[in-house]
Amino acid sequence: MSARPLTVEGAYAFAPTVYPDYRGVFLSPYLDSLFRDTVGYPLFPVRQTSYSVSRRGTLRGLHFTRTPPGTAKFVSCPHGRVLDLVLDVRVGSPTFGKWDSVVLDSEEFQAVYLPVGVAHMFVALADDTVMSYVLSQEYVFENELALDALDPGLGLPIPEDVEPILSERDRTAITFDQALARGLLPDYRTCLEIESGFRA
Repeated sequence: MSARPLTVEGAYAFAPTVYPDYRGVFLSPYLDSLFRDTVGYPLFPVRQTSYSVSRRGTLRGLHFTRTPPGTAKFVSCPHGRVLDLVLDVRVGSPTFGKWDSVVLDSEEFQAVYLPVGVAHMFVALADDTVMSYVLSQEYVFENELALDALDPGLGLPIPEDVEPILSERDRTAITFDQALARGLLPDYRTCLEIESGFRA
C-alpha cells in the first residue's frame, strides 16, 4: 500500500496493493501502520459507516459538517467509478479555497482521507456506483451543510460528458462566497484541535 498527500492540507489518497487471481481480487483498503505514519495519528474513533449507491451522473456534495463537532472521513469506492473531490473550506488553512480530486474505482481501489472541516463531493462515472464512508461522527441533519458544487467561482472539474443529477438540497445550496460571508465555514485551528483528540 502507498499514500500520497493531496493539494488540500491534511488530505491524503491511499492506494492498496490489489491481489487478483482466478477467483477475483483481495485487498486491504486500510492499514493502520501506514495511516499513522502518513497522517500522524491513528484513524479516528469510528462512529458511523455508510454506503451510497448512485447512477451515472449523480453529484453528491459539496458537503461539510458544522465545526464543532466536525467530521473526518475515510472514503472509498468498492464498486463502480467516481471523481472524488475535496475542497478546503477551513478559514485560516494554508490551502484555504484550494481543491484536489482523485478517481476512485473498483480497479485500483484507492481511498481518500478527508480531515475535519473540509468539504467533500463526488460525481458517479458509472451506474450502480457504491461509495463507502467511515465517519468520525454520527450523521446529524442539523450539523450538515452544503455548498454549490456548480458555483462558477470554484471552477470544479465536473466532467463535460456528465449531466449532473443533484438532490434538491444540493441544487439550492449557497455559494462558497455566501457561506464565507455568513460565517458558516469552519475555523482551521478548531479543526486541528478536534483532530488532536484522535491522537489519544
